Amino acid sequence: MNAVIAAVGIMLALSLCRVHVVVALIVGALAGGLLGGLGVEGTLQAFNQGLGGGATVALSYALLGAFAVAIAKSGLAHALADKALALVDKQQAGAGGVLKWLLIALLLVVAISSQNLVPIHIAFIPLLVPPLLYVLSKLQLDRRLIACVLTFGLITPYMFLPVGFGGIFLNEILLANVAKSGVDVTGISITQAMAIPALGMLFGLLVAVLFSYRGKRVYDLEKVAQAERVDVQYNPLSLLVAGLAIAAAFVVQLWLDSMIIGALVGFVIFSVSGVVRWKEADDLFTEGMKMMAMIGFIMIAAAGFAEVMKTTGEVKALVDSSAELIGHNKAVGALLMLLVGLLVTMGIGSSFSTIPIIAAIFVPLGVQLGFSPLAIVCIVGTAGALGDAGSPASDSTLGPTSGLNADGQHNHIWDSVVPTFLHYNLPLLAFGWAAAMLL
Repeated sequence: MNAVIAAVGIMLALSLCRVHVVVALIVGALAGGLLGGLGVEGTLQAFNQGLGGGATVALSYALLGAFAVAIAKSGLAHALADKALALVDKQQAGAGGVLKWLLIALLLVVAISSQNLVPIHIAFIPLLVPPLLYVLSKLQLDRRLIACVLTFGLITPYMFLPVGFGGIFLNEILLANVAKSGVDVTGISITQAMAIPALGMLFGLLVAVLFSYRGKRVYDLEKVAQAERVDVQYNPLSLLVAGLAIAAAFVVQLWLDSMIIGALVGFVIFSVSGVVRWKEADDLFTEGMKMMAMIGFIMIAAAGFAEVMKTTGEVKALVDSSAELIGHNKAVGALLMLLVGLLVTMGIGSSFSTIPIIAAIFVPLGVQLGFSPLAIVCIVGTAGALGDAGSPASDSTLGPTSGLNADGQHNHIWDSVVPTFLHYNLPLLAFGWAAAMLL
């Protein structure tokens, strides 16, 4: 069996059996390395070499966790809850239903903006989502729906709009690698190439919001209240400092392109202002790092897993074996290329890292099968985006979990990974295949 298929399959199977994702990633990497001929020593060497690739993201998550706890300490979470709960109390007059859709729309707009308008990616989630958990739980809003909304906003903009992260993914990575592999991309409209797959993502979002998770789900409000520090007193000064700290963190992050420095600046502002007392700063910092530690370790382990998969060289073997099955059948060819992209991205956890791996092989194969340049761009782009949703190691699922599980009532695999896999990967496969055949 191909080492990549085995490694990803083992990792997913263990995760679905509620084995911790870090353990599943390590076991999957070991199995893939052994099957790929690296041996135990070679596998561990590749895994250890890849660990550093996730360290920056892990530290960013830890500092964002500390920053989020400081924001909660300022009383901003309580202030937001008070305003929203006042509307919830009017639910008999219909305000509850209106508030539900306003919250969904707010999270969707912010998630989309985080990819294009203000490219901060997942940095907003541990800052914005935990303060809203009490209100979401009071409304009995299914958090799986929120996970789907956030994941849609984190993925669809970069795979369709060539601005912000979308400019990097579509122009600097997708078009550049397709051109590098021998296809003339002059005059190609990247939005036209990715429009139909993006519609697949929209279809999945509508199904999740209007059908799958429209019903109510009960959460323990005491756990939410305890996690959100709703007993904290706040005043105009503490709220002003919170606003300044958040603004400063975002500005510094955009200026220096560093979530680490941005979160650190925000935390320092809280400490200097007195909202977070000096004697409390150490405990709050430790509490925040604990809150985000699991996500950080998963990202580190995922980087090691990805390095093992690359070192085995089995990704190319997987693509080559798929090419043999394809023959000259365009329909089968498009489907298999998309499935291979799904497998690779599910394991690596990053669409941005998948494109360079598959483009060098998919582009010549697409030319051989007679696909147009526009269709080839669509296939490679969709194959890369497939698996970003629904991967246990993707920041597009880890990010939503980091916010929604602040009180321990949102399971990463069954409440984030499985819902996003079903609602986005399956439609993306179907719409991506249809686009390849039509373009």
